[in-house]
Amino acid sequence: MTGTITHREWTAPRERLYLFDTTLRDGQQTQGVQFQTPEKIRIAKALDDLGIDYIEGGWPGANPTDSEFFAAPPQTRATLTAFGMTKRAGRSAENDEVLAGVLNANTPAVCLVGKTHDFHVTTALGIELEDNLDNISRSIAHIVAQGREALFDAEHFFDGYKSNPEYALNCLRAAYEAGARWIVLCDTNGGSLPGEVGRITGLVIDAGIPGNRLGIHTHDDTGNAVANSLAAIDAGARQVQGTLNGLGERCGNANLVSLIPTLLMKEPYCSRFDTGVSLDGLKSLTRVSRLLDDILNRVPQKSAPYVGASAFAHKAGLHASAILKDPTTYEHVEPGTVGNARVIPMSNQAGQSNLRRRLAEAGFEVAPGNPALGRILDRIKEQESAGYSYDTAQASFELIARQELGGVTDFFSVDWYRVVIARRLTGSGVEHSSEASVQVRVGDAALRLHAFGSDSLGRDSGPVSALYSALVQGLSPYRSSIEDMRLVDFRVRIIGAGTEAVTRVIIDSVDRSGNSWSTVGVSANIIDASFDALLDAINWKLAHDGAGVAAGSTAVPDAAPV
Repeated sequence: MTGTITHREWTAPRERLYLFDTTLRDGQQTQGVQFQTPEKIRIAKALDDLGIDYIEGGWPGANPTDSEFFAAPPQTRATLTAFGMTKRAGRSAENDEVLAGVLNANTPAVCLVGKTHDFHVTTALGIELEDNLDNISRSIAHIVAQGREALFDAEHFFDGYKSNPEYALNCLRAAYEAGARWIVLCDTNGGSLPGEVGRITGLVIDAGIPGNRLGIHTHDDTGNAVANSLAAIDAGARQVQGTLNGLGERCGNANLVSLIPTLLMKEPYCSRFDTGVSLDGLKSLTRVSRLLDDILNRVPQKSAPYVGASAFAHKAGLHASAILKDPTTYEHVEPGTVGNARVIPMSNQAGQSNLRRRLAEAGFEVAPGNPALGRILDRIKEQESAGYSYDTAQASFELIARQELGGVTDFFSVDWYRVVIARRLTGSGVEHSSEASVQVRVGDAALRLHAFGSDSLGRDSGPVSALYSALVQGLSPYRSSIEDMRLVDFRVRIIGAGTEAVTRVIIDSVDRSGNSWSTVGVSANIIDASFDALLDAINWKLAHDGAGVAAGSTAVPDAAPV
């Protein structure tokens, strides 16, 4: 038994482990993150489809967005939860307007945060320890009396237990005896380690709080939030809280995107627990993770466990050779189980096993020993020594391979190009413009084109857009193939230093058919590097569409010959 299970029909009874997502509340405390209401609804629906048990939507009344979300919440199978704090000292739970605002959200569950560290009670709240216990007890009792499921977030619990275990436990008992369904142990400062989280969780259970009433909420300030969550589960906690992609203030919260597949596919968890997420639902995990990144306009972390673009990328030739024989040699789970895919990138570390696998994926079956394999590898290594990178620019790699295998049509060539960039002050502010002239040769015809760079709304979008516009006009025989191309990302990196530095540009393109591809260009001039990547993008599109006009054709409508 390796500890990894990718597909299995579960028959033995398993204990329920509940998943609680707080992306919309605790995740929104991330620096620079502020969800809009429609975005919160999209995330909530994605979480619900995934199979999450509880979705914490925010703090009603704390800000307009959260209030708007609860005013018209999405319909979910998951238990929608409102967040708030225990009542303030000196007033009753029934007359605390903050608590009333949380209850007015009318969610089936309410989670209240309360202090459990004596230092925070006396210093931050400035009240007596007994008053804090009374606030916890009466607040939870009030929630229960309203017919809601009550959760108590025991803030700073692990630090509080290490400082004053008796008082920290008394705070938990106050919530438990008042009827809280869940007592959630919070490592609020994120400074605890797995050994002590597991030990203290076990001591809480020994003190009379049942494990099936305990949750765990960890932060990642030591990089141990996922490990701490697993340690608490090992000790007996039966609810785990976290966020998508580990979103959260400071260093983030426990990452549910890492926890969920671990719980579903790794022993002993997959045999012991039912999380409510099915193996079919797990296949949407990569999509859900990237949905959040898309909403936040963030580039997905390539090295993210399970869902990252590099999570199943095998660069070294030795690895790729073994992967061809049996993927389990270097993969702990099958990529498709989490909606991801295996990648065999090309690089100067590649061997013929990588190359043959990548060529097979592109539709080329090349026998071992074919002399073209050596030529392709030599070109890749030579190009990468000049600053190119084919790890992510698979389309540019494929064009090199096609050239050496004799599978590329010379669709067109470029004699020269010129780009003019202007910036001027006007009464309404600063205006920019970009225009390009390109002379392309299709067959025997040399054509000179001129275009301004603008997007679909007529706004200037720079010199690369101007070059692309000119090329689309000039390549009219192929216009039906390339006019639906769209450049969706543009990444620049400086390679080297000083006068020897060069610029590497990666361009990501898509088309209406859903194809996406990446190309690379390198030059001392950023425009020239961009142009090379752009030419590769167009040539790859033409090759894959089987464009029908080959070199030698003189059928060039809509363009003026030189």
